[in-house]
Amino acid sequence: MPLARRLTLRDAVFLGLGSMIGAGVFAVWGPAVSAAGQGLLIALAIAALVAYCNATSSAQLAAVHPVAGGTYAYARAEIGPWWGFLAGWSFVIGKTASCAAMALTFAAYAAPEGWQTPVAVSAVTALVAVNCFGVTRTALVTRILVVCALLGLAVVVSAGLSSASVLDPPPLPEVTAYGVLQGAGLLFFAFAGYARIATLGEEVVSPARTIPRAIVGALGGAVAVYTIVAVTVMLTLGADAAGSSAPLADVLALTDLEAAAPVLRVAAAAASLGALLALLTGIGRTTLAMSREGDLPRALARVDPRWHVPRRAEIVVGAAVIAIVLLGDLREAIGFSSFGVLLYYLIANAAAFRQEGPARRYPRALQVLGALGCLLLVTTLPLVASLVGTAALLVGVVYRLLRLRFGRARPPAQPPASAR
Repeated sequence: MPLARRLTLRDAVFLGLGSMIGAGVFAVWGPAVSAAGQGLLIALAIAALVAYCNATSSAQLAAVHPVAGGTYAYARAEIGPWWGFLAGWSFVIGKTASCAAMALTFAAYAAPEGWQTPVAVSAVTALVAVNCFGVTRTALVTRILVVCALLGLAVVVSAGLSSASVLDPPPLPEVTAYGVLQGAGLLFFAFAGYARIATLGEEVVSPARTIPRAIVGALGGAVAVYTIVAVTVMLTLGADAAGSSAPLADVLALTDLEAAAPVLRVAAAAASLGALLALLTGIGRTTLAMSREGDLPRALARVDPRWHVPRRAEIVVGAAVIAIVLLGDLREAIGFSSFGVLLYYLIANAAAFRQEGPARRYPRALQVLGALGCLLLVTTLPLVASLVGTAALLVGVVYRLLRLRFGRARPPAQPPASAR
């Protein structure tokens, strides 16, 4: 059964923003400042440039292949099944880690000490339930959460910049080229949400027109927000941000608006929930696409006949996220997520590079730059994150090899007529 086309341009932009705002503003500044130090804005610019190149590749591919699954589907069509599998599996493992990071971030702001883990598990369970009752509900909830987050960020930024000393800012850690690149790799975690729009290709109205506009619009909005918040953190906290798990709360603590801390906590919780909701939606659709082709169990390819969502896939993804929440760590989850997502976009750039004729919307130089940027940033990630990511990738490769060797030959599930 095909998915229903119900998402407008505004819905798609908010889903993209919802995937990015929570991740970037409330989870990544500590590790990024620790790595990049005085070069934080340079690292942010590098991450934004690589993200833009990747966004144009995703937009170009999505306009021609408006189906669920994102780069998994695009790479299968453009450069072959194995490349598609590697892209899809990289997305699933990377974004599952992102979901765990967002759930833990929500709990860190919303739950009292000692209750973070059960609150994070409850959040995942509740949002999986929301996703199981239709994508328009997902878009509506995400829009509300994004607006709440932006209002809270406006309070923090105005308070921080009004109290900061531009002429005598606090010191930041020394800058090194390697640290800037590692910071860019970690910050890239915050930009990856724009691809969530592409994974919803079967549910967007007029996808050839809507998806490219929504991707670029969501990315541009996120870059503006990140830049303002980065400057605020640098001018108020300096090096202290490197050791902070809640740097924006620390910004308020240094101002005359410390009493507004509850507002910030509500905004942080809303942003994290918005990111988590959109991320769960995107992973579910990629899982659906992989299951249709037999790269994951075909039982996950079933679309609920009433609500038109891949309910089984959503539930399985939710269970995997809960497992990581129970076992994982926020900082490691960010690095692990970046590893999977950078590989995903490396393959997206390669697939877009192969497109010819009317399908080509952007110069190939952007795809080359995006691919080189992904390779560079993935090699600078923390060693533990890279090792865990490599092991998870190999597990997927072994699974597919065994399935091809011993699985019964079955034709792939047919895509919906609207996607052909």
